[in-house]
Amino acid sequence: MVMRNRAAWLPWALPAIVLVTVFFVAPFLLNVRFAFSSWTSFRAEITWNGLENVRTLIDQDLLANAVTVTVLYAILCMAIQNTVSLSLALALQRTSGINTVFRSAFFLPTLISPLAAGYIWRGLLAPDGAVNSFLGIEWAWLGEPSTALVVVAFIDAWKWSGLITLVYIAGLNSIPKALLESATVDGAGPWTRLRRVVFPMLAPALTFNVAVTLVGALSAYDVIAATTGGGPGDHTRALNVVMRQQWGQGFFGSASALGFTVTLLVIATAVPLVWWLRRREVTG
Repeated sequence: MVMRNRAAWLPWALPAIVLVTVFFVAPFLLNVRFAFSSWTSFRAEITWNGLENVRTLIDQDLLANAVTVTVLYAILCMAIQNTVSLSLALALQRTSGINTVFRSAFFLPTLISPLAAGYIWRGLLAPDGAVNSFLGIEWAWLGEPSTALVVVAFIDAWKWSGLITLVYIAGLNSIPKALLESATVDGAGPWTRLRRVVFPMLAPALTFNVAVTLVGALSAYDVIAATTGGGPGDHTRALNVVMRQQWGQGFFGSASALGFTVTLLVIATAVPLVWWLRRREVTG
């Protein structure tokens, strides 16, 4: 009976297992061998070359910079998205007509293609664009090394914050009102209730949002390609941008090595982070 109950979850999990196997595990395993091969558009044969692709990327000063840019970009996106979304969720938690309008307005950017969102903001942030005209200044927001990466991270946050806000609102509405009322009766003020009751009970939503925003930013390409294309210089040249450039130049083995690096980076950062956040969650 116990064995049968333990296997009862299998039919429900089978579609997810098939999808993950077909669209993630199989392409990942097939890509691994190309990451260690001399696959280019300039040679007919594909041969094993060990770590030569990695050494070439290091010698060209591409790999270290791309990993640094990708990690900084992911941290910025995760911090901005979760800070903005949590603030919006606290402000729009109560269901009312005006809050529904604002929730819909903040969710609209999620429906826009990342490339389209990037092109829209590229026009708005141009030196002669609407933002500079409104502020009365002249600044190349996407062309200056000091602001390019942060501005692109803000654009990514603008694109996805509506979705993350809805997850936080669902988490806030799942907190039992009796807990908040008990804390109020015990003399807890708004800040104490927020710190002692709301934040601990919101831990599952925080875990989900942090993992989604981090993994999404580590795999970023569309918004960066549409706004800066990796520039100025190499200040926004993330791993996927370099991978696309290598692929376009016919160096398929190097591009596969960069794709393999992205996967390793996601596993090395997201898995320990999610494990640590899950241990801190409060349930019940």
